[in-house]
Amino acid sequence: MNKAIITVVGQDTVGIIARVCTYLSGHHVNVLDISQTIIDGFFNMMMIVDYSNADNEFGTMVNDLDKLGEEIGVRIRCQREEIFTKMHRV
Repeated sequence: MNKAIITVVGQDTVGIIARVCTYLSGHHVNVLDISQTIIDGFFNMMMIVDYSNADNEFGTMVNDLDKLGEEIGVRIRCQREEIFTKMHRV
């Protein structure tokens, strides 16, 4: 399994989750877990996804999600799970 962590942060608007999930499902990326909160109008979401069957390379997915974030007014960051884990060790 090839896992990645996707984080989405920004001003809350209608359709953020829908747009991100539509992109992922359209490219055969499976959402394994998802958590989202809205605090004082700010949207924060973290997803764990499996991109084993994706129809694009990982770098393409990262760039596409960055562009999607610009379109919808949020910051989308996508990292391989092993890099995310190493960066967040105590």
